[in-house]
Amino acid sequence: MKVVIIGGVAGGATAAARLRRLDEQAEIVVFERSGYVSYANCGLPYYIGGVIEDPEALTLQTPESFFARFRVDMRVRHEVTAIHPEHKAVSVTNLETGEEFEERYDKLLLSPGAKPIQPRLPGAGLEKVFTLRTVEDTFRIKEYIQTHQPRSAVLAGGGFIGLELAENLRELGMEVTIVQRPRQLMNPFDPDMAAFIHSEVRRHGINLVLGRTVEGFEEKAGGLDVLLKDEAPLHADMVVLAIGVTPDTALAREAGLELGLKGGIAVNDRMETSSPDIYAVGDAVQVKHYVTGQDAVISLAGPANRQGRIAADNICGGDSRYPGSQGSSVIKVFDLTAAATGVSETNAKKAGLDVDAVILSPMSHAGYYPGGRVMTMKVVFERGTCRLLGAQIVGYAGVDKRIDVLATAIHAGLTALQLKELDLAYAPPYSSAKDPVNMAGFMAENLANGLVKQWRIEDLPSLPRDGSVTLLDVRTPQEYGGGHIEGFRLIPVDELRERLGELERGKPVYVICQSGLRSYIACRILAGHGFDAYNFAGGFRYYGAVTNDRRLIEQATACGMDK
Repeated sequence: MKVVIIGGVAGGATAAARLRRLDEQAEIVVFERSGYVSYANCGLPYYIGGVIEDPEALTLQTPESFFARFRVDMRVRHEVTAIHPEHKAVSVTNLETGEEFEERYDKLLLSPGAKPIQPRLPGAGLEKVFTLRTVEDTFRIKEYIQTHQPRSAVLAGGGFIGLELAENLRELGMEVTIVQRPRQLMNPFDPDMAAFIHSEVRRHGINLVLGRTVEGFEEKAGGLDVLLKDEAPLHADMVVLAIGVTPDTALAREAGLELGLKGGIAVNDRMETSSPDIYAVGDAVQVKHYVTGQDAVISLAGPANRQGRIAADNICGGDSRYPGSQGSSVIKVFDLTAAATGVSETNAKKAGLDVDAVILSPMSHAGYYPGGRVMTMKVVFERGTCRLLGAQIVGYAGVDKRIDVLATAIHAGLTALQLKELDLAYAPPYSSAKDPVNMAGFMAENLANGLVKQWRIEDLPSLPRDGSVTLLDVRTPQEYGGGHIEGFRLIPVDELRERLGELERGKPVYVICQSGLRSYIACRILAGHGFDAYNFAGGFRYYGAVTNDRRLIEQATACGMDK
């Protein structure tokens, strides 16, 4: 059996290694357009910033090392220019010599990945405008910075690559501005959770220009003007386009393979395309979202690796199945860690799901043990069934541990209520006896059982201010004095029982505290005395972060720059 693989990196290289482990006699040929067959794509921004110092550390395998271990014929700088399913061959061009030839196959695996979105904007091809996707892109940016010592950069796009690159350029001492059309960074997060990311980015001196449309680039004063729609231009010494990626599927389209969402290659759960004996994996394929069951294109290394293994199994006669992509991800943002899995509340609603969420601010480990840090968690679930749909966490310690637990729970089909039953490891330096994941389960159970009712930040504008409801803040006088929501009166929770006579019976009571815990206790006290009480989801700390972010974005919209 002869297997030809188009593209290396995550999916193709994984499939090649798996194929060899399953079939010692198979002939395996990999064609990779770039000069690197397997590299750490996610590490590229950290090489630019100098965190990763050795460029060879980015290269996970070389053609020589791959051949030595797996006897796989890895041909870099070879571009496949056409696929011929009718006679099972591909046309190839050797980019070093210009030689053109055909290579026949018994089985073909497509792993072309994705390519940066490059809008057709005036000036997009200028020397100081870069994209970052390959090792070669990385070396070009690194060399430009070392040679020209730019003092400022504008990044168009605030996804994973854009945010990681912004951090690394800032650490090099550059003035960095992120500009993009959406009004938030990091689309996997809901806007309220993205507010914490925005705060950390701003805290480290990065300018955010959100809700703006880039219309082109012009060379000016030794640098570039970034032209914005209906706004004054931004000036910088260099620009990096990090608007996102799109499946690189021109070959598949020209070969007549069925395409789907965003032009991704349509595959079944065995990673088979619409053409016999042709498989496809990685960033170029359309898959099912594990939570919603809807079509999705998810560009992450983990799914690409798993898909490569599954395709190899099936090429060798097995029956492996890909259950869908869940979208679990994590990112370092200066000192902050932000992680997500499943679907956000925003996207769950777009998918037609009836959803609810709990928002909590637990400590990363036992509060009495030194060094604990507050994290903010949002766990999204389906009303009625309490099926877990997604989770987002931002914080400074313990975030990755909790998101992986929640990702596993979603994959296992647990409900939000079952989170309280998880037997998770505890020691004071690592967690609390009631882990934050358990706490999310307790809160979901209280909601499901009607033990507590909650109100959300989006309900605030519609809360009556005519005296028909009671607005109650149960923090300490010091906390209240440091900031509170207008119209909310103060009764500290520890004084509430003695001061119930100050509250008018028959009126709903909307309660807030710093994190949501004291207000929950207050709600239970009030309910026990016949009041109809509602607990604010997230607490005043969360409210302050979200409203401050919204204020800064609105100010930036008004004055043309977010500082």
